[in-house]
Amino acid sequence: MRQFGLLGYSLGHSFSKGYFSEKFAKEGLNDAYDNFAMPSIDLFPQLIDSHPDLAGLNVTIPYKEAVIPFLNELDEEAKAIHAVNTIKISRSESGTVLLKGYNTDLIGFRESIRPLIDQLLIRCRQKGDETIQLKALILGTGGASKAICYGLRQLDIDTLYVSRTSRPGCITYDQLTEATYSDYRIIVNATPLGMNPNINTYPELDYHQIGSGHLLYDAVYNPELTRFLQFGTERGAIVKNGLEMLHLQAEASWAIWNS
Repeated sequence: MRQFGLLGYSLGHSFSKGYFSEKFAKEGLNDAYDNFAMPSIDLFPQLIDSHPDLAGLNVTIPYKEAVIPFLNELDEEAKAIHAVNTIKISRSESGTVLLKGYNTDLIGFRESIRPLIDQLLIRCRQKGDETIQLKALILGTGGASKAICYGLRQLDIDTLYVSRTSRPGCITYDQLTEATYSDYRIIVNATPLGMNPNINTYPELDYHQIGSGHLLYDAVYNPELTRFLQFGTERGAIVKNGLEMLHLQAEASWAIWNS
């Protein structure tokens, strides 16, 4: 029996265990998927050593970047993003373990937002803006935001990070102006704000500046309609949550583990 799992802390909100357990049951696979909640990334080598049947891991908050020094290799996209959410574990007959990191958040996000970008472009052209160059605000600077930024740039969309604290290459929420909202038509929430059980939290934007010419994408998937997306809906924006992103990244992880 092969074992797979999710590495992170804490994991009460985890989608992956239910998704893969259901997948294994439907496909008649004798595989298992478990949550591995670790209070410190320093326990990671112990996890690998104590689970000889472990063939792959998904990685979530707060270890998408912290796990990298423990890996033997990164694929090119994970190296460029400098964040990992999938690990393939290979073992030789002699017992040597090879840990290779990937980033399937990139695939999940890019492919789930791509059709919405086309919708947004159509809306903008219908309003007479034939030459618009779409730009995106990315709220948050964690591991998920890096895959989101990389994916948007693959789609030829310029990006700007927004954070609560000032740092290089990033502006703060207080620095957002009317011109910013007009210039940046895509806004992606890459923070945990709004995630169950903290459903009344949301990014501190001026939602009156958002309208039908905007696209709001939330990496949060539970609840289905966060306050962030609700505000966008009320203003006529195109909105989407992160559930499809999770499905796509999970299937991409499964393909990697079986390659």
